[in-house]
Amino acid sequence: MKNFDIVGHRKWWFCLSGLLVLIALICIIVKGFNFGIDFTGGTILDLKFAQPVTVAQVRTGLEQDGLQSSVIQLSGDTHEESGKEVIIRTRSLSSEEAQTITSHISAKVGKAEINRVETVGAVIGSEVTRNTILNVGLSFTILIIYMSIRFEHRIAFSAIAAIVHDIIVVLGVFALFHLEIDASFLAAILTVLGYSMNESVVIFDRIRENIHTHRRTDSFKVLANDSIRQTFRRSCYTLTTVLFCVASLYFFGGETTKNFALVMLVGFISGAYSSICVATSLWVTWHEHSRSRRNESPDKE
Repeated sequence: MKNFDIVGHRKWWFCLSGLLVLIALICIIVKGFNFGIDFTGGTILDLKFAQPVTVAQVRTGLEQDGLQSSVIQLSGDTHEESGKEVIIRTRSLSSEEAQTITSHISAKVGKAEINRVETVGAVIGSEVTRNTILNVGLSFTILIIYMSIRFEHRIAFSAIAAIVHDIIVVLGVFALFHLEIDASFLAAILTVLGYSMNESVVIFDRIRENIHTHRRTDSFKVLANDSIRQTFRRSCYTLTTVLFCVASLYFFGGETTKNFALVMLVGFISGAYSSICVATSLWVTWHEHSRSRRNESPDKE
């Protein structure tokens, strides 16, 4: 890392990021998103078993029909982690599908009867989705203003470009593998946004400090590389810590937390990469372009 010229390889970073964003956008346009029942509504399946069962057992019984990520809750009289009545919230089902799923669960878990089958609306409707998008857009605007005041407008837009890059990459992964998007996805996206912004602020804060101590003969590339090296160990420690926690949640957590953990797993890796390689490279390229235009202007006159 000591002798590696990160900003000097910015053409490679731009090509890699451009390719990732292009693939992600193609996946989003062609395959679309798999919105969960929080967005589309679904069916509540209320079952009564002959003997107490656990949530894990019922989830296993749903695997045959690909519904293991459904929301499962015990109801009625429960004994610690088991009970005879279970409520399953899943995608929209016809009465025939509900009967088939119940028979599959009975075969794997134990005899079950249907108490009720009820169709429910979306928890997150179009108005909530629209307000969420507006709030994210407002957050971006506030972040740009904050970064412009604290640093400069070039840094603000470079950091925002890195964040947009991270969000598109995450969305592309979910579109590519047709993974379900639910309410927890929005929370995870906001967490990724905060992490990516924090990484960019740390690096650019060091750049701002180093501007006053570096020699006037130093280029912006040297300034950026030195600042990245000074914060690289801290970035590695932070990334390793959060990846350890998120990877544990993904591999050892429950089925319902896998997508939530995957968003952060992909987003944190992308956030560290974009903050170190993309945002700083954009800032340096912008400065060098502005300087070259200033140097060329007298000749044109």
